[in-house]
Amino acid sequence: MTMLIPVSGYAANPFLNTPDDKPVSAKFRGTEWSDDIGEQDIPLTARVVTTRMAKMPWGSIFKLEFTDLKSRAEKQREIRPDYFIVTDNRIVLLNEEDNEDAAKKISMMDKPPTFEDGDVRGITSGKLDHEEGPWTTTMEVKGDECTYLASHNSGHFSKIIWKKGVGLFEYASGYGAHADGYRLKRDVTSRKR
Repeated sequence: MTMLIPVSGYAANPFLNTPDDKPVSAKFRGTEWSDDIGEQDIPLTARVVTTRMAKMPWGSIFKLEFTDLKSRAEKQREIRPDYFIVTDNRIVLLNEEDNEDAAKKISMMDKPPTFEDGDVRGITSGKLDHEEGPWTTTMEVKGDECTYLASHNSGHFSKIIWKKGVGLFEYASGYGAHADGYRLKRDVTSRKR
């Protein structure tokens, strides 16, 4: 069952917003694991660059890029950029074949597109649960954090924590029973333009 969520007029989303279109960069630290690495998780660092690509009367579109990924793994990890449509009460993953082109088209719209629950990655209050096949997703706001957690009965998972006034705070993803994955948390001492 798909529930479509209407979106209202735009006030800045407290979990993902920037004062202008200049990129904001933050350092993240964590670990990665894979069958290639072996039994132990190894340290992983990255820089996450948040850029507002467009601002509309009803919301904004942001690109989050993961750069400078470093670890001692033989094969260096790549994390594709994520694009988010942000309204006053939702953070929605833009998941198109060509996200750059889709972002341009959406930025020209007079009102936001209608979102499906399965694409929502953040809310500004309360709790949202969603199930689709073997995937179970929970989003919940507690204090100044919004946690998104999706899990599959095979062991796949995705976790995002947004922090009010900060933006992306934690980003993690894993496949299978510890076959491959990573967990990155914002280094609270870093924030630069």
